[in-house]
Amino acid sequence: MRRHSQRLESACVFCGSSDAADPEFLGAARGVGKALADARIKLVYGGGGVGLMGAVARAAHEAGGEVLGIIPTFLVGVERALGEVEHIIVDNMHERKMLMFQRSDSFVILPGGIGTLEEVVELLSWRRLDLHAKPVVFYNPRGFWEPLFKLFQHTVDENLTPPDFMRAWVAVDTVGQIVPALLSQGREAYPSEAAVGRRG
Repeated sequence: MRRHSQRLESACVFCGSSDAADPEFLGAARGVGKALADARIKLVYGGGGVGLMGAVARAAHEAGGEVLGIIPTFLVGVERALGEVEHIIVDNMHERKMLMFQRSDSFVILPGGIGTLEEVVELLSWRRLDLHAKPVVFYNPRGFWEPLFKLFQHTVDENLTPPDFMRAWVAVDTVGQIVPALLSQGREAYPSEAAVGRRG
């Protein structure tokens, strides 16, 4: 197994792939891509060139950052995979998600639809099962993710999820808070070179 470094080397960004997304969200995605590149954090993402997904990848690439797209064969044309960045083409969605997880030290959740929700719930379920302790940061503009957080709290209130699950992520309101939040969590998750090897 690879050992953790004392700094985060990569961040997976989960986000929407719709070109009809709010221009504010698209602009934020571009800001996230540049911020990751400026912090020398490699972007791992779903490989497409559309919506917030394309915006974050293009911005990271244009700012000189490393970018890795992971996309299943059947979506290469549909999501217009970016030819200018490194890609791994996989057979299916399950392989895509697992590889994105394995290649990432941390996760950033931007606004997205049902596909993003699927990715988030699985990621946090694995966290709940102690399969990882990787930093997770939600970008929560205008309270976008509050309904999901309330649903999570509802499961806690009904004694179906342990209360400490609500500490499995950090939510921030501005793009500028994302990288500092990742790094702050990262210092706790990956304290030294002697840390236990990465799971997954």
